Amino acid sequence: MIALNEIRQRIAAMQGMLVEKGLDGALFIFPIDVYYFTGTRQNGTLWVPTSGEPLLLVRKSLERARQDSPLPDIRPFPASREFAAVLPEGAGKIGMTFDVAPAQQLNFYNKLLPGRELVDISALNRELRSVKSAYEIEQLKRSGTELSSIFTQVPQFLQAGMRELDLAAEFEYRLRKTGNEGYVRMRAFNQELSLGLAVSTGGASYGFFDGAVTGRGLSSASPQGASLAVIQRDTPVFIDYTGVFNGYITDMTRIYVLGDLDAELKHAFEVSLSIQEYLQQELKPGAICDELFLASVEMAKQAGLESCYMGMPGEQARFVGHGVGLELDEMPVIAQGFKVPLKAGNSIAIEPKFVIPGKGVIGIENTFVVTAAGGLRITDIPDAVTYL
Repeated sequence: MIALNEIRQRIAAMQGMLVEKGLDGALFIFPIDVYYFTGTRQNGTLWVPTSGEPLLLVRKSLERARQDSPLPDIRPFPASREFAAVLPEGAGKIGMTFDVAPAQQLNFYNKLLPGRELVDISALNRELRSVKSAYEIEQLKRSGTELSSIFTQVPQFLQAGMRELDLAAEFEYRLRKTGNEGYVRMRAFNQELSLGLAVSTGGASYGFFDGAVTGRGLSSASPQGASLAVIQRDTPVFIDYTGVFNGYITDMTRIYVLGDLDAELKHAFEVSLSIQEYLQQELKPGAICDELFLASVEMAKQAGLESCYMGMPGEQARFVGHGVGLELDEMPVIAQGFKVPLKAGNSIAIEPKFVIPGKGVIGIENTFVVTAAGGLRITDIPDAVTYL
């Protein structure tokens, strides 16, 4: 169970934001937001007033919610006609997260709350959750340690003649046995992800996922991740996986090869390391995300690799780092146009990668926490290519 003091700090921070925006409270209906503020991922709606105790209204399971959450006021979700009476009469302007609330749900709550104004607080919520507490950083460290332990086992099972799918299955088997929860939660509409990617010849392919590498996948219905392609010698094997422990996600990538890599791939990998080193040094409070991304693009350009930086030529991702926490796509994003400063406690996966058609995919990824001294790395195993 998450400590009550941790939950109260999160609630108090949100209450301060609501007051600043002139709102009377907020309703949270998205499961991972409810979890963040309550400690339970049961099906419910959370009312956060601008002062005083929050109220969690649970559809299912009320008993499990009371076991999981330290909140003192947890009740059954009321009948629709009684819902408005649960909230204070004076609560006229109510925040909700429109970024993840379907129109059907917004219409539902508008009907439950006639005469009240629903206001979008998506940005406030994401800003608050982007700064991790000491408790959250410890959860991320645990996640990073467990995930790193599986990467160190890859030389035990990566063999010539394996299909990408075989490699993915071996990796995921060990990851799940370690206690990985498997829910790679994402906030963005129309994005989905399995535990990760284990790709080689199928890595240099086009796909819908908003990332540098998508993999070919197994069908047009699942065009992402490992394919049935056989892993070839002298071709980079790109393994990019998430660790999900106690809800908290870390993200990392390592490169393996059966044999050797050609000079262009080795050059691209060294550039990836240089970009990561630069960004790690710059992950300090006040650094502007957009400027960091553009600096990384310039480094790729100076190395003659701009056309294949962060994706297949013509379909490159316009970011090199993304926030991680309870979701894979949290704020902040080290991205073009994201002109906001970093804050101490931001947790970010940095992933400079290159996709070279005809040769493969290569790069590095680690998860860091923003500190005054630069990025604190929490996926801490060697970066070097593993030659087998």
